[in-house]
Amino acid sequence: MDSIASMTRKLLWASAALAFACGSPRSQVAMPEQPKAENSTVETTPARDNWTPDAAAGVQHEQLATLLREHWQWTMKEYPVWATRLGIKRFDDKIGDRSRKAEEARRQVRRKHSARVTAILAGELASRERLTASLFAEYVQSEIDAEVCELDLWSVSPRNNPVTEWNRLAESHAVRSPQDAENLLTRYRAAPAAIDQDIENLRLGAKRGLFANRETVLRTTQMLEQELKVADEKWGLLSPIQSAKGLSEPERTTFGTSLRTAALAIREATARYLKVLKDEIGPRARGEDKVGVGALPDGAACYRALSREHTTLTLDPKQIHDIGVAEIAKIEREMRELGKRALGTDDLAKIRGRLRTDKKLYFASADEIVQAAERALSAAKAKLPSYLGLRPNSDCVVQRIPAYEAPFSTIAYYRQPNPDGSKAGEYFVNVFQPETRPRFEAEVLAFHESIPGHHLQIGVAQGLTAVPAFLKHAGMTAYVEGWALYTERLADEIGLYSGDLDRMGMLSFDAWRASRLVVDTGLHALSWTRKQAEQYMLDHTALTEANIKNEVDRYITWPGQALAYKLGQLEIRKLRGMAEAELKDDFVLSEFHDEVLRYGAVSLPALRTLIGEWVAHKKGSG
Repeated sequence: MDSIASMTRKLLWASAALAFACGSPRSQVAMPEQPKAENSTVETTPARDNWTPDAAAGVQHEQLATLLREHWQWTMKEYPVWATRLGIKRFDDKIGDRSRKAEEARRQVRRKHSARVTAILAGELASRERLTASLFAEYVQSEIDAEVCELDLWSVSPRNNPVTEWNRLAESHAVRSPQDAENLLTRYRAAPAAIDQDIENLRLGAKRGLFANRETVLRTTQMLEQELKVADEKWGLLSPIQSAKGLSEPERTTFGTSLRTAALAIREATARYLKVLKDEIGPRARGEDKVGVGALPDGAACYRALSREHTTLTLDPKQIHDIGVAEIAKIEREMRELGKRALGTDDLAKIRGRLRTDKKLYFASADEIVQAAERALSAAKAKLPSYLGLRPNSDCVVQRIPAYEAPFSTIAYYRQPNPDGSKAGEYFVNVFQPETRPRFEAEVLAFHESIPGHHLQIGVAQGLTAVPAFLKHAGMTAYVEGWALYTERLADEIGLYSGDLDRMGMLSFDAWRASRLVVDTGLHALSWTRKQAEQYMLDHTALTEANIKNEVDRYITWPGQALAYKLGQLEIRKLRGMAEAELKDDFVLSEFHDEVLRYGAVSLPALRTLIGEWVAHKKGSG
């Protein structure tokens, strides 16, 4: 998901995980008939021009409700493209200001919001509203703490650059009327100045000695060079000409002419950005021995802030590193045992070698990848009643990662539905070089990204009626990613895996997430090189070398985010074990899952409190 805990970082790095809408060909799988629940609507509905979430839903305290609404309105105004992706149309002609002056103003507003919620917490509050206020305080403080990173002054990534950002605007800003067309043109015309602001920020960062690492700059440079060579008519920025609806023929012709002119200016600005990367940033970028954020001024403080933001825990990097090593050992014992049945050997090197080299275990075509994703998603939808009472508020569809992004992207990601019902959730799969995409990973990947993973959790959250907007539409990474990883093993419990090789994929993915604790802390806190990180993952996961290279680059450019998955999963599993032990025969799995999901994306400590209260209530009423 494309990222989650911070709206600022969410926009900087949305393409890396819980990102947003893309317009590549889709394959839709219908939801089965389901009983009504709090989240009951699955059909996609037309966008509502005046739709907006209740930022203070469920909050009765007047001052807290006012603060939450003001904060949400401010956020939508500051980050208008995100507002569009949420289905809020009031800011559809804006793109946001990324100048240093605007960033300084945002910092001052954050401090005012922090002071107000601190004052609210000092007064009388009902227990649930105190929890909401505490979560909001943590949410804002995490943004303040992360300011030390100065990310906008040095962050460069194949997943966040002028090509990915503005192509995604073309994909997510639907044109259904002449006003939509005019708004998109206004945004396109503003984009070159925004790219120039990005350039100014990189130059300011360079003056302060802040640089991305050399390999990531090179990968980004290669991506931009490739895209700038694409013929004009195939450029993603022109896709709205074909997809536009609600325009008369004369309006469509005028729109197409104006869009081409504006797109050319964006392309010229992208070329300027590329030149700066090649001439000014690349030659001074951090070398192989300084790839982690810890090599930057204030890097240790930055990593602590980002780790805390993404995990909601205050663990030392070495503690996290050691948890990862211990988890790897446990998973490898499971892989040995399963290897006897699935591959006829308990030798880990032979198991990994077979999984990486046996061509029969890999896809032969892009269509096969999409079909496997569809089958897994369809099977998971059919099993929903066995493990959940609540239902997602929208459908989920399978998409292909766009060709311009695929060579530099991860194996898959999920993009949330528009909460107004105008777009389904989208599970994107990477079909680039299908012969490198393992069949045995297809099911676990689908379950993580769609159902019962991201789409189920986010779809349920969007339909909750008594949860503030910041917990429904943003929230805490460890919760979101922890749930998705938790469901990979849940899928085995409810009989979703087709066979032992698919279960081996599940274990390989669990090892992958455990290795992230080791690799992320290694890179950013323990001075590991990129090669050390890649080698560790080669030694302890079954991921292919191509996937590992892209994954390690992601961890380098997104410090701390990779920690959220395993730490979140471990907490949910711990809470389930506690509930099972306390409730015994009164424990009902679907009730536990509903309780985990009904409060939005809370912090792990808050989830611990909520589940503890639920268990105590059930015991008291039993």
